[in-house]
Amino acid sequence: MEKMDPHQPVKVTEFEQLARNQITRELFEHVAAGSDDEWTLRENLAAFQRIRLLPQILRDVTSRDLSTTVLGQPVALPVLLAPIACQCRFHPQGELAVARAAAGAGTIYALSTGSTFSIEEVAAATQGPLWFQLYAYGNKAITQGLVKRAEASGYRALCLTVDAPITGRREADLRNRYFYPREMLLRNLRHVGFNDLSAGLDDEQLLAFAAEKLTVALTWDDVEWLRSLTRLPLVLKGILTKEDALRAVSCQVQAIIVSNHGGRQLDGVPASISVLEEIAEAVAGRTEILLDSGVRRGTDILKALALGAKAVLIGRPYIWGLAAMGKTGVTEVLDILKQELAIDMALAGCARISEINRSLVRR
Repeated sequence: MEKMDPHQPVKVTEFEQLARNQITRELFEHVAAGSDDEWTLRENLAAFQRIRLLPQILRDVTSRDLSTTVLGQPVALPVLLAPIACQCRFHPQGELAVARAAAGAGTIYALSTGSTFSIEEVAAATQGPLWFQLYAYGNKAITQGLVKRAEASGYRALCLTVDAPITGRREADLRNRYFYPREMLLRNLRHVGFNDLSAGLDDEQLLAFAAEKLTVALTWDDVEWLRSLTRLPLVLKGILTKEDALRAVSCQVQAIIVSNHGGRQLDGVPASISVLEEIAEAVAGRTEILLDSGVRRGTDILKALALGAKAVLIGRPYIWGLAAMGKTGVTEVLDILKQELAIDMALAGCARISEINRSLVRR
């Protein structure tokens, strides 16, 4: 066997230190940070560790099939890439690199409204399936325009983030006075429809403009309005209660993402994995359920699927990979998770995704 490079990451979290070495301290802390006391940030990881696995023995697991479908789209593994804004902060190819890595891994990438490349540029860069994550604007014409552009560019679903009427209080950013880079913010605002925005605005004016235009408190009426705009499946990201999940079902939403925004919004809410089973039982198969926040291992994916998720989304892990090695880093993060899940499924007695069920886990 060929000897492995001792510096080559063998688990996803080892990309974090590589990323730290490549980007500024302020940017690294921006990605790492949660809100307020960061209790939810820590709980996202701790809650997975409190769940125990009970393997089923003497099963034929000679080969494993990790493929599944999400909203009817075949994927090679049950791991999607969550939306994160302004990815050129981490690597010059940013969203283009991530979209290509996702396509190469056979999975879905959700492009952020805050992308540094346009909807059309990212769609042209890959043949892989894309979702468009929407932050709605106060100007409904701009929001409608984004939806229509995504639809025209071949995106497969519209992912509405519902847990961010305003930004959580992230103390690391306050201490560091961290702001999105001016040129990236200006470029993004033009991409999303503010074409006449003056380049002469100073930093404070530009930030004030962005904050004003981005701040909109969505309601369930807006969900109904968005459904009326498009034929695309609608996904709601940021559900944490069975009551909101059932309301989403009544609005005929095609999928929900159980998520606490990676611990970056309201501190003190439970880990996503802690409320997943309750939500899955309440929904009872009437809409697809995905999970986001805290996934770092193949065993985390296994636990989420056992508790009712169709697939999971990752955020920080692939951004670490992007910062460390560009497209190659994102590919390696996905490959490690795929390898881990394949081994974990075999050890748990599951040869295919459909065999993963509630009997595998104990709280």
